[in-house]
Parts: sequence; structure tokens; C-alpha cells
Amino acid sequence: MKKYLLILLLLIVVAGCSDQTTAGKDFPSENIEIIAPASPGGGWDLTARSIQRILANNEIVEQPINVQNKPGGGGEVGWRYLERQNGHTLSVNSSLLLSNNLLGQSQLTYEEFTPIAILATEWIGVSVRKDSEIKTINDLTKQLKKDPKSLKVGVAPGLGNGDHLSFVQGLKEAGVDPTKVDFVVYDSGGEIVTALLGGHIDVVTTAVSEAKEQYKAGKVNILAVSSDKRIEGLEDVPTWKEQGIDMVFPHWRGIMGPPNMSENEIAYWDEAIGKMVQTEEWKKTLDNNEWNAFYKDSKESMKFLQEQNKVFEDLLKDSGLLQ
Repeated sequence: MKKYLLILLLLIVVAGCSDQTTAGKDFPSENIEIIAPASPGGGWDLTARSIQRILANNEIVEQPINVQNKPGGGGEVGWRYLERQNGHTLSVNSSLLLSNNLLGQSQLTYEEFTPIAILATEWIGVSVRKDSEIKTINDLTKQLKKDPKSLKVGVAPGLGNGDHLSFVQGLKEAGVDPTKVDFVVYDSGGEIVTALLGGHIDVVTTAVSEAKEQYKAGKVNILAVSSDKRIEGLEDVPTWKEQGIDMVFPHWRGIMGPPNMSENEIAYWDEAIGKMVQTEEWKKTLDNNEWNAFYKDSKESMKFLQEQNKVFEDLLKDSGLLQ
């Protein structure tokens, strides 16, 4: 009798282990949700819908994928929602996840979520009107070093974002005190380029894609880009580094999951997103949107976020926004 009980017990244990293994392999078992923590039409929304389309079109993910827009609080509303979900929900993120917390605008930190991938970057350019007497980034930094209030510098949509902090980093490397520079804040990159052309400001720091059309039309000069090498299609525009100022600054976007994801769930998304970034459709999406490939998997993303958080903390202090 004891022998039979022992055999029965072993069968139950084995069955339980088998069920756990099968359950692990069953992920995902629900519809997938991708959060764009902003209104339709912006960069976060475009990133989320690109991921949705490519994962579905290339049959990388079999379950239906829905994009949910949850705007508000510079990403806060969408990320708070993600906090309460499981591994079937992901959200687009960016450096605002870091700066919102560092500036005291949010209690959320990158450490509360599960990094899945860093996907792409936009490089940032510094531009002036074509008729400006400032012809190089060194002309600009020399003038600002001599008189920081002599030029109005446009930035959008607020101080402390990547466009602003990339310029702060460049100025700091060039020996200019960024806390004394006259920054003028606009609602969007399009608005600051219009203000530049209208003579309301003298300089803009914004995503290269925002100024590229006017540069091609001969209305603005892009003095420098924040990339480590010259950008395809803008081969005649030098980097900050080429002009003797040691600065590289990516304006990245990524995707993350909720807290406490299992290793199996992380591995699934690592494989799926890893396949996605290799597709021709993703590469075409990068080209069409003036994005650059900047893929990092989940482990690389965590290390990158740790490094970026330190960089942003230092730059926010340099800018005078953080004590």
C-alpha cells in the first residue's frame, strides 16, 4: 500500500512540474497591448503603432496586438497603467522616464519597470537662419561664452528634455555656463523652427528631422549634430566631436514591461523584438521617420538606463534645474 502511495505521490509531483513547464511555454496566452503614453500622432504613438504593425505583419507574434493611447503627465498616466498589468502589456518609453523623476515631477523610476529594448534614436541638431553671422558651432559657443544673453535659444516642449540637455552638454564641454543662456520654450519642434525663420529667436536645438526640410530648402544652417558620425543624407553637416567638442547625445525611444515579469516572459519579448528589428519593414520605418538603429536587448537596456540616469542627473545639475 505504501508503495502505491509513493508512486501516486511521485506521479502528482511530476504532473505538477509538467503543468508548470507547459504554462511557461504557453506565454503569451492573451491579447497583447502596447501603450503609447501620449495622444495619437506623436513620436510615442508612431513607435507603438510601428511595433504593432511589424510584429503582426511578419507573424512574429500570433496573438492580436492593440495600441492604447493613454496621454497625460509626460508619460505618467500610461506608465502608471503599465504598473498594474502583466507581461502581455508593454509601453513605449524615452528619456522623460528619467528626467520626470529626477526633476521631482514623478515618483516613478526606470527601476520599477522591466526593460525590454532600446529601439531607435533621433539625433539632435543645432540650427540658425541661413543669413546668421554664426557659421559654425564654435562661432556659437564663443559668442555665448562672451555674452550668454546675446542669443535667444529655442527649445520644445520644455526645459530638461533631450533637446535641451544635449545643448547643455555641448555648452558645458565648450566651457560655456548653460545656466546663463537665454532659453525660450515653445510647444513643439515645428513651432521653434517657425520662430527661428521669423526672427523671434536666434538658435534652435531640436531633432534633426524637425529642421531637415528647411535646411534642404536653404533657409537654415545646421551647425552640428549630436551623433557620433555624420548622418546619412546630411553628410555635409559636421558633428560636435568633429568641431572639437566631445559630445554625443542620443534622443532614444524604447519599450518596457510591467514590474515582476518572469524570465520566460522577458526571454519571449527579447526574441520577438530581436526578430522585429531585423526585418526590412523595421529598417524602412527607421528611414522613413529619420530614426537611427539603436537596438539594445533587455540586459543591455538595463545597463544603458543606469548610465543614462547618471548622465541626465549630471546634466540637469549643470542646467541649473536640479540642485
